[in-house]
Amino acid sequence: MVARQKLADVWDEPLQGPLGDIEAAERIRAICDAAAASAAGSARNDKRESERYERAAKVAMEIAMKISDALMRDDAVHRIVDLCMKADDLKTAQILFRAIHASWIRETIQRDHPTLAQ
Repeated sequence: MVARQKLADVWDEPLQGPLGDIEAAERIRAICDAAAASAAGSARNDKRESERYERAAKVAMEIAMKISDALMRDDAVHRIVDLCMKADDLKTAQILFRAIHASWIRETIQRDHPTLAQ
């Protein structure tokens, strides 16, 4: 019997050394894009998709914490907030929203997700 190889999710791929800010932001964008369907599944209480979303969000948050440029970090966190909102993960989205310093990014998030402004 031949073992079937499972394709790894982008968030499970090992990093080849430390990431610079631009590479980290690109990786977060790729993770959030790839996890969007899982976030939607999580919102529908699909256990498998919830687990995938949670892993993706966790890895994205870990990478975002290492971005030294404040504006790039805020933009990356904005992407993660959007992912959390797709998953109806309001608690995590609110925590991340409070970590954003750039007023124009905060205003954009509040416009896109008015429930976070409460």
